[in-house]
Amino acid sequence: MGRAESRKAQKQRGARRGAKGAGAGRKSVIRRLFTWKKILGTFLGLVLLGMAGLVVLYFSVPKPNPNEQATLQSNVYRYADGTVMSRKGQLNREIVPLDKIRPEIRTAFIAIENKSFYKDRGIDLMGVARGAFNTVTGKGTAGGSTITQQYVKNYYLNQEQTATRKLKELVISLKVDEDMEKDDILAGYLNTSYFGRGAYGIQAASQAYYGVDVGKLTLEQGAYLAAVLQAPSQYDWATAGPNGKRLVMIRFNGVLDNMVEMGELDAAKRAGMKFQEPIKPKPTPGTEGQKGYLIQAANAELIRQGVTEDQISAGGWNITLNIDPKKQKALENAVQEELESKLDRKDKENRPVDQYVQAGATSVDPKTGAVVAMYGGTGQQDKWDSNALRTDFQPGSTFKPVILAAALENGAETQDGQKITPNTIYDGTSRRPVVGASTRFAPQNQDDRSHGDVTVQTATNRSLNSVYAQMFVDAKPSKVKKTALAMGMQDRPGWDPDAPALSLGTMSANTVEMAGVYATLDRHGKKVTPTIVKSATHAERTYRPQQAIGSQVINSSTADTVTKVLVGVVEDADGSGKPVRSSAYEAAAKTGTTENNQSAWFAAYTPELVTVVAMFGEDLGNGEHKTLTGTAGGGRAGGSSFPADIWRAYTLAALKGVDTDKFELDDADMGAPAVTPSRSTSASASPSRSPENSPSGRSSQPVSPGTPSNRPDPSRSNSSKPVSPSTSRSKPVSPSPDDPSSSGRPVRP
Repeated sequence: MGRAESRKAQKQRGARRGAKGAGAGRKSVIRRLFTWKKILGTFLGLVLLGMAGLVVLYFSVPKPNPNEQATLQSNVYRYADGTVMSRKGQLNREIVPLDKIRPEIRTAFIAIENKSFYKDRGIDLMGVARGAFNTVTGKGTAGGSTITQQYVKNYYLNQEQTATRKLKELVISLKVDEDMEKDDILAGYLNTSYFGRGAYGIQAASQAYYGVDVGKLTLEQGAYLAAVLQAPSQYDWATAGPNGKRLVMIRFNGVLDNMVEMGELDAAKRAGMKFQEPIKPKPTPGTEGQKGYLIQAANAELIRQGVTEDQISAGGWNITLNIDPKKQKALENAVQEELESKLDRKDKENRPVDQYVQAGATSVDPKTGAVVAMYGGTGQQDKWDSNALRTDFQPGSTFKPVILAAALENGAETQDGQKITPNTIYDGTSRRPVVGASTRFAPQNQDDRSHGDVTVQTATNRSLNSVYAQMFVDAKPSKVKKTALAMGMQDRPGWDPDAPALSLGTMSANTVEMAGVYATLDRHGKKVTPTIVKSATHAERTYRPQQAIGSQVINSSTADTVTKVLVGVVEDADGSGKPVRSSAYEAAAKTGTTENNQSAWFAAYTPELVTVVAMFGEDLGNGEHKTLTGTAGGGRAGGSSFPADIWRAYTLAALKGVDTDKFELDDADMGAPAVTPSRSTSASASPSRSPENSPSGRSSQPVSPGTPSNRPDPSRSNSSKPVSPSTSRSKPVSPSPDDPSSSGRPVRP
């Protein structure tokens, strides 16, 4: 190797040594700053600091006294006059010792809630971490609580989902686990947990869901109770929706599968086990008659105003309802005398329809918005949920005044530009195609009767579908919906503003919101939201009652004009509301009967009282809707039959001794008197008399009666033809839609 090459090689070796030396220098700095001793020391320091904090926390957080839920109080419900209606809560909690609960039932709860219960120290650090992760990632605040923690939460703390409460729960759980035997903790947990249906503790839950003492529960029944505990309202089989039932079945199967995994249940035995459906809810003492329904309505209103279900169930509330005991009694008597006394629910062979008849009603003071009386059904022993609150039926033609209000409020015009007023002329031809509708629609009138040129007043008296379907389109469906919501109806599924069939009241509603709509008319256009809770007080909570009287949502002229038209429905000879006519009061009314006569409504008001009465046909065995035709052995049961009779009997009793007033309708505008029909496009559209001109090619649309249709004299045949009110003041007989001698088409009065 030459000298030049030697010097070059020496330089290269020097460069490599220099680079290596620089790298070594950097590494030595890192080693000096982060030695394993320093890292270990830092870690141990943090651990010691954390332990010191836990020790301080452990000794600084005392085990508190039991909370109010552990010593459950009653809720006291009072009538408006202050008298006690019901005390609810105390009787639905019974402490039982652990030896009264079969070991396999205890294991069912451990299997789904805390498999390591007998091994842990009261807390599950991995579970806590999992729960914290769920909270941080937005997957919910639940998860990670041991049985000991849940017992501590139920017995010593509360249901708040805060970091402070959770931290206290952890510390107290450690102390409880140290001070108490595991069996005592488990007994406390099973006796303090809330299972739904107002049942605190496993004994009350056993009675509420299966009608037996806890010692007689089967493992399958116990597995369901263990499953339902996570979300009682959502998982109660009697009221759960499809998703709730799916979720509770996942937990039910999880209970049994976990027991197999734990070695506490034989796999072969598990394979043969099936879910045992709980019994229907039964009323607890103090909820007999209408009381259970009134409590149900009051609790629902409290929840809408922000009180939680757990807070109500914990007790301690003093709740005064707006219910007037005298008016309440009058409503109950009216239903009994005008409906129940005429039914034979036991004769299923000769009176099959009577088994399906349900009634609901709400009565409101329009000046205050107070619900002064309510009828929910024959009792919670027969049907748990209130008929006054149900929304699975349609209001039918009781919706028509809302259409008229929308037309008047918005200055709507007919198809040829004529302003709509009560004196506007429309064509009352049955099955006349609606002009201007987004979809083809040609509704028929009751009994497929055509009425020629009629005023809006006459069309309302006779509840003509052909006229109101056209008016619905003339008033613009979107504006009708806006008016309806402003007046108190709820935007539920079925509110399709582009469907002209909506003019027949095909959305869902209940008696409370329809009473609010009519009370808004009675209050000259000021929004009335019916309220059943007058006041609610609690030692540790505050409650703000719902605002009953709101702002002006429609003009007083609009409201007064609609009221004047509805007075005509009662006073005019052809009015469907004439069965309630009386010299004792002035009334405004509208009838409603839905497709296939599955429900019948009567909504009416005086200056002092607004009452909505409804009948529903329902097979309680499967929830299927049934026709009311044949009720009490008669024919078609429309709105002007039993509901109108109940309304009249109740109103006469409720207003007895009251100096009743006439409506003040100074702002009513009936429009120019109709002299000679100058038929608008709306009025002159060609009638469609052939079945193929209906939207479906046959007459399948529900129809509203133009005449009051009451139950027939039992001596008369269902095939008797209806009697026109223009020729007879007696209650007409309408043929049953299912009777071969009738038109055979569904109707809507």
